[in-house]
Amino acid sequence: MNAADVMTLDPLSVTPHTALVEAARLMLQHRISGLPVTDAKGAVVGVLTEGDLLRRVETGTERHRTDWLAFLMGPGRLAGEYVDAHARKVGEVMTHDVVVVGASTDLAEIVQLMEKHRIKRVPVLADGKLVGIVSRSDLVRALVHKLTREAVARAGNSVSDDTIRDHIVEIIDKEPWGPRFSANVTVTSGIVELNGVVTDERERTALIVAAEGVAGVKAVNDHLVWVEPTSGLVIGADEAR
Repeated sequence: MNAADVMTLDPLSVTPHTALVEAARLMLQHRISGLPVTDAKGAVVGVLTEGDLLRRVETGTERHRTDWLAFLMGPGRLAGEYVDAHARKVGEVMTHDVVVVGASTDLAEIVQLMEKHRIKRVPVLADGKLVGIVSRSDLVRALVHKLTREAVARAGNSVSDDTIRDHIVEIIDKEPWGPRFSANVTVTSGIVELNGVVTDERERTALIVAAEGVAGVKAVNDHLVWVEPTSGLVIGADEAR
């Protein structure tokens, strides 16, 4: 999937000259935490987020520096903090360095950019102009649609127990964490039974998740035993819950 598959089309935007109070109202009214900022030609020149509005004199949250710290920081940074607390226009507090993508950008790359830059939304450009935006909520919405479609498809398909087991074993064999020599999988009437040994509790969860994701599975019963490699401590499925 790429940006075009999940993005919000024609997103709300503001200009650098938009009053800050108006931009804040838009975010509240539309329940969004950020707005792209565009110029007269539709090019993205910045982004305004809730984080840009946290340190404000109106709410008493502006920064207060001691004289000694203010001396060390210098007038430039202090002036910047004054602007953050007293600005009246979007262009005075917006973030100028904006991460943007194209409509064909893969979602995996978009998520990587979000994690790397610690951002919640990425404007989508076409011919240098804003055409959409991909936010975390758009990604969650795409996830829900995908899972719902898969659930509907599974409900309409009849899958044999042998096929279910083969799929689960295939996952275990190809995953680097898979305990292929110590876990045993049996399937009866769509009910998966997991038996055997794991050496990390996260393997237990991963095995259950893997089984749950296979078409035709109705339920997963966990009988796995966890053996702590160093001490040899043994904990069964009931004790691990």
